[in-house]
This record gives sequence, C-alpha cells and structure tokens, in this order.
Amino acid sequence: MEKVYVVGAGMTKIGRFFEKSARGLFSEALWKAIEDAGGLRPDAVVVGNMTSSVLMEQDNLGPLLVDFAGLRGLPAFKVEAACGSGGAAVYTGYALVKSGLADVVAVGGVEKLTEGVTSETTKALAQASDAQYELIYGATFTGLNAMVMRYYMEKFGYNREDFAYWPLRMHEYASYNPYAQLPRKTTLEAILNSPLIADPIRLFDASPIGDGAAVVILVRGEERAREVAKKTGKDVLVELASVAMATDSVDLASRRDLLTMESTVTAAREAVKRAGISLKDVDYAEVHDAFSITGFLALEDIGFAPKGEAPKLWREGRFAKGDKPEVNFSGGLKARGHPVGATGVYQVAEAYLQLRGDFPGYKASSPEIALAHNIGGVGTITAISVLRRAK
Repeated sequence: MEKVYVVGAGMTKIGRFFEKSARGLFSEALWKAIEDAGGLRPDAVVVGNMTSSVLMEQDNLGPLLVDFAGLRGLPAFKVEAACGSGGAAVYTGYALVKSGLADVVAVGGVEKLTEGVTSETTKALAQASDAQYELIYGATFTGLNAMVMRYYMEKFGYNREDFAYWPLRMHEYASYNPYAQLPRKTTLEAILNSPLIADPIRLFDASPIGDGAAVVILVRGEERAREVAKKTGKDVLVELASVAMATDSVDLASRRDLLTMESTVTAAREAVKRAGISLKDVDYAEVHDAFSITGFLALEDIGFAPKGEAPKLWREGRFAKGDKPEVNFSGGLKARGHPVGATGVYQVAEAYLQLRGDFPGYKASSPEIALAHNIGGVGTITAISVLRRAK
C-alpha cells in the first residue's frame, strides 16, 4: 500500500479565549494547515475532541466545524478517546488514507475548556475515569494522578525537588514557543512553593486548562507529497511511518502495576515495529506530560529510560538538546498547554515541523525520526505516531 505523508500543519495559540468559539479556533487551524500545504484541500476531516457534549452541549461536531470553515459537504466526524482524542484522530485519519478511502485527510483537534466554571471543567475531565468505581466517589483527575505520584516517590525514593525539574525545563522550552499558553520561564523555588492541588501535586506539576486547535494534512503516496513540496518550496518530505493504539483498565484498582502504563508499553512496541525501526533510532519525542509524574512514566514505559530512573536521568540533564531523544521542545502539555482533544494533534504537528526544520520555537538537532505519545485517562489509552524524514 502507498505510504502516508504529512504535508501541512496549522495551530492556534493556546489560551483562555472567551471571545473565540470552538468552530472559530478549528477553522483558523484548518486554513493555516491548508495554506501550509499549498492550498491542498481535504477529501475528509477527522476531529479529536473530548468535552463538546458536556461543556459545549454540542454533538454532531464534525459537520458543524466543516460548515463553519466553508467546506460544507465533506465527510467529517468526531473521535473521542478522553485526553487521547487527538492521537486517536491521527490513528483514524492514517487509516482512511492508508486504505485508499481518501487521498487527502485533514486531521484536527479542538477543545474549549474555559467557558464554564472550574468545577464543571474538572468534572468533565474526570469523566475519563471510571464513572461507577471512581468518579462516583469524588475522584478527580488530579487526585488519581497524585496517588500514582505519591506511590512512585515512596517506591523509588524521590522527593518533591526531583519532580520539580520537569516543569522547570518545560517552561524554559515554552518561552520560545509562540503557540504556548504559558510561554515564560520559572524557577525551582516558584515550582516548589506553588499551591498544593492534590498532595503531592502542586500547581506547577499540572498542565493548565486552555482552549486551542491544531490540524495536520495527510496525503496518500510519495508522488502527491512531492507535488505539494514543489508547490510550497518545502523540500523535506515527512512520512507518517506508523501509528498504534492500545488500552488498559479505566479504573486504577484493576491495574496489574500502578506505576506502569501498559497501554503505552504496548503501543510503543507496536508503533516502532510497524515503522521498521528501534527506539534507539528516535531522535525527537513529544510525550504526554499532563502532570510531572505522567512525563516520567512516559519516558519509562515507551522505553527511553529504565523503570524508576527517569527523574534521576532528567535531573542529570538527559533528554535535553544534543541528547537522543530530545524531548518536548514545545514545552509539553505542562507549558505549551493541554486543550485535551487537540493535544495529540499538536504533538504530531510539532514533531512534523521539527523534522521539517522550521518549528517556530526551540529547535531540535536536525532529527530524522520523531515519536508522538498521547494518552487518555491515567494511561487508559495510548496513541503513538512515528514520523520520519523521507530519503
């Protein structure tokens, strides 16, 4: 079958946009992506979104968005996989193109999290947990991750300062990213003294609530991709080499190992295998760091760090500029922002631009292969995409 290529990307800045609707944000990102792809219009649109039913009271999201964007008539639908909705949308769009059902697909994600009060948004996000066995008892997403973080700290002997180095670096990278929600540097002192949300998680351990949209354009076949490259003057072709998804239990009590995201272990193994590479070949990665603990677990469960050693390696300077892989130069969910249903698409767009060499923020060291890791729930579902520069 023909290979799948990414030929365009568009993103909005992430923030609290009371003056902008979800349809407006998505349209902005979509037309940026189309323009980046030399005006190439999609045959179909796939949209990642988690909370439109609850926070926007809006189902039937796909047709609404393409109609507003001026593309009425196109096949369009929403994909929901909690915080992993964007990654699931990429998985779906890849399948449409790879199968030949569509030659050009716009894969997007959009989320509006700031319209309601914080309690409403918190409950909407908590619906990624098990409604019968967790949500009913008042569990929040932060609370569930806090339990995992506390157990990790106790088992492997880490303290709060060890975890503070994750947000410290994320804010450093985000300060260069024009799309970031929190584009400002911070200090260890500020991180360690930030308000406690759910012990031991403090404010700076958690990604912010925000609005945003991102879109990538996928095409079928090298010939089509080279046509776009010739038209746009961008001579770097980027293949979406593989995608993979896996799941784990939704409730934490049923996990075989509370400190292993088995969905990530499985999806990483499958994505690497399907791309015909090894993890050692990955030069750059965008990993899902909704909380500091999530980022460290991601590094371990993908296979970039041994279990229990990620905070130590990170504090020693691993995964920074010049290392392999370089990680989260976007600022990650922590500082770039986490508009949940769009996050997985932001990650793929950022990895694509890093491979292309024109990411507008902190640049990677000429990577050839990149990986994007997006999860839903507390590691309940994982989508992993592998991208590489075509020879």
